[in-house]
Amino acid sequence: MSDVRPGRHELGQNFLTDRSVLDRIVYLVSQRQGPLVEWGTGNGAVTLALADLGRPLVGVEIDSRRAADLRRRIGTHVCISEGDILRHAPPQDAVVVSNVPFHLTTPILRHLLASATWRHAVLLTQWEVARKRAGVGGTTQLTAQWWPWFTFTLDRQVPSTAFRPRPNVDGGLLLIDRRREPLLPDSDLRDFQSWVATVFSSRGRGVAEILRRNGVPVALAGEIARRRRRTQAPVLPRDLRAEDWVEAYAARA
Repeated sequence: MSDVRPGRHELGQNFLTDRSVLDRIVYLVSQRQGPLVEWGTGNGAVTLALADLGRPLVGVEIDSRRAADLRRRIGTHVCISEGDILRHAPPQDAVVVSNVPFHLTTPILRHLLASATWRHAVLLTQWEVARKRAGVGGTTQLTAQWWPWFTFTLDRQVPSTAFRPRPNVDGGLLLIDRRREPLLPDSDLRDFQSWVATVFSSRGRGVAEILRRNGVPVALAGEIARRRRRTQAPVLPRDLRAEDWVEAYAARA
């Protein structure tokens, strides 16, 4: 009989019950070196699977009842702490794993990306969030702002039937890895992110005009637009890739 109990909706919990998805998460984590951190252990479905890797593992759970229950069922190499994942700082070079509460996806991603210590993340998010963060079908401002320092990869879609209680939307496995060689120095972070936000909010008839209005030379702005054109529709900032953003930023007048 399964030990998975329905999640508490006030905590945004939809627990993963599909064995094949759990196995995929464990495999992805096994390919990444570093101490393990799980944000939001819930009732331990992912935690117990990760524990079988035999690596140091810290789990962070805001629900004191579930944290206490999991401590009684887990190995001594696993530490389950009660706390808010939005206040948790992962250890150096950590692999962060999370079945992200859907209603907290954006604040959790912002907190994660702003944390300077971890190296890899294996996240289960809403499907549309995973697609957009990975730049599939058009990227978001948040991804563009962090692309010079991280890679974002969509691994696979996870059907809503893999969760209990069943959510209204599918999930997606999103991989975020810190670049060993950033495309820009850390000293450019704030200026780059501010410039990207300005580009996304600027008006214009396509990205070539928008980039020109934000200091990018005419020839390069046109070249970037041609590079990303796939249809007759105008190329927009969401269509650019990491290398486009970096090249345009570096060439500003």
